[in-house]
Amino acid sequence: MATIDVHDAPGRNRYEARIDGELVGFAEYQRSGDRVLFTHTEVESRVSGQGVGSVLVRGALDDVRAGGPHRVVPLCPFVRAWITAHAEYADLVVQTPSVEVTE
Repeated sequence: MATIDVHDAPGRNRYEARIDGELVGFAEYQRSGDRVLFTHTEVESRVSGQGVGSVLVRGALDDVRAGGPHRVVPLCPFVRAWITAHAEYADLVVQTPSVEVTE
């Protein structure tokens, strides 16, 4: 498989994965102060199962880490599951208290 390049596209509020310059996936985010909220990840079906999502999330999180004292809020189920499987990124995650709904 060709090299997967991951770059931040701040004008689109997402990290993009490209193969040979062609967009094959993205991880959308919102910034709020020192927090980066990952909201949605999508990978083209034609490259599904080839590790694009993993490379995309790893590249995005590496960029967040390199950018300074930012914290991640993994709202996207794929990003959350990926971080759970890669404990070396757990330190980036904001630990939010659970909210209990009472009636």
